[in-house]
Amino acid sequence: MEKVFASPSRYVQGKGVLVTGINHIKALGSQALLLCDDVVWSIVGEAFNENLEKAGLTVTHVPFNGEASTKEIQRVSEIGTSTNCDVIIGLGGGKTIDAAKAISDQLTVPVAVVPTIASTDAPTSALSVIYSETGTFEKYLFYKKNPELVLVDTGVIAKAPCRLLASGIADALATWVEGRSVIEAHGQTMSGAAPTLAAEAIAAKCEAVLFANAFQAMEACRANVVTPALEAVVEANTLLSGIGFESCGLAAAHAIHNGFTALHGEIHTLTHGEKVAYGTLTQLFLENKPKELLDSFISFYQALGLPTTLKELKLENITYEELLKVGKLATQPGETIHQMAASFTAEDVTDALFAVDAYVHSLN
Repeated sequence: MEKVFASPSRYVQGKGVLVTGINHIKALGSQALLLCDDVVWSIVGEAFNENLEKAGLTVTHVPFNGEASTKEIQRVSEIGTSTNCDVIIGLGGGKTIDAAKAISDQLTVPVAVVPTIASTDAPTSALSVIYSETGTFEKYLFYKKNPELVLVDTGVIAKAPCRLLASGIADALATWVEGRSVIEAHGQTMSGAAPTLAAEAIAAKCEAVLFANAFQAMEACRANVVTPALEAVVEANTLLSGIGFESCGLAAAHAIHNGFTALHGEIHTLTHGEKVAYGTLTQLFLENKPKELLDSFISFYQALGLPTTLKELKLENITYEELLKVGKLATQPGETIHQMAASFTAEDVTDALFAVDAYVHSLN
C-alpha cells in the first residue's frame, strides 16, 4: 500500500497575524469572498474585512448560515461565481471552515482558512464533514488539495471561550489514540493510503504537547493572554492534530462522534470535541486498554470539564435501544471504526458506551 502525507501549503500562527499576515492572503488572490457567521463578524470579522480592503483586496462578505450543508455550499458558491472571486476566506469555527473548503473546491480557487477558535482540527485538512440542514452527519467530502493557507491569530483565540479551547484539546487528544490503532491494524488513512512515519511522529507529539501544556494554556485563555503554553496547544489542536488525523488515520472515536448525530436532544448543545472525548474513552474500552491509561485520560478530561459520563453527555437515563442507534451509525459501511484491527458491531459500541459510564461512576 502506498503512503501519503498531506498538509496545508503554508501554516502561519502568531499573535496579531490577522493584521500582519494579510500579505499571505494577497499572494493567493485579489477578489476575496469572506465567509463568516454574524457572531464572528461582530467580534473580529468587520475589522478583518477593513484590514483586507486597506491592503488592496476587494472583499465580498457573505454571512454563513451555521450549517456545512450541500444547500449552503451551493448558495455561497453561486455568490462566489457572480462576484468573480479568486480566493475564498473562511473565518470562524469548524463548520464555516468546512464550508469554505467545499466552496473553494467547487469554484477551483484557493482557500485561506482563518480559524477564530482552536476547537477542532478542521483547518488544515483536505476534507469537509457535511451535515444535513438539521445537523445530521451525512458524509465526508474529499479534495485534491489541502488549503493553500491556514492563518491562526493566537491573540484572537486567547479571547475565545475557554470551553472551546478545551474542546479542541479533546478533539486533538483523539489523534494519537486513533492513529495508533490504524497503524497497529495496517489500516488506511483518510486518503486511502498507509500512515507515514512523519504522520506517526506528529500524532504522537500532539498527545505529548497536550498533556504537558493543556492546563497552563487553559489558564492563559481564562486571562485572555498569549503564552508559550497557549501557542503550543493551539498548534497541537490545529496543525499537529490536523496532519495527524488526516495522514495517520481516524478510528472509533470519530465514528462514535458521527454516531451521536443519530440522536436528538440536549447532546447537540455539546461541542464536537466534547462528544469526541467520550468517543475516545469508548474506543479505549473497545480496545481493552490498561486501567492506568484509562484513568489518565479520565482524570485529564475531568480536570478540563469534559464529559466522562452519560449524564454529562446529556444522555442520562437513555435506553439501550436509543443508544444502539449510535452504535449502528458508528459502524455503518465506510466508517473509520473499520480501520481498526478488530471488527466491532453496533452492539459492541453500545456496550462500551455504557461501560465507560459505569466505570467512571465506580471511581467516585
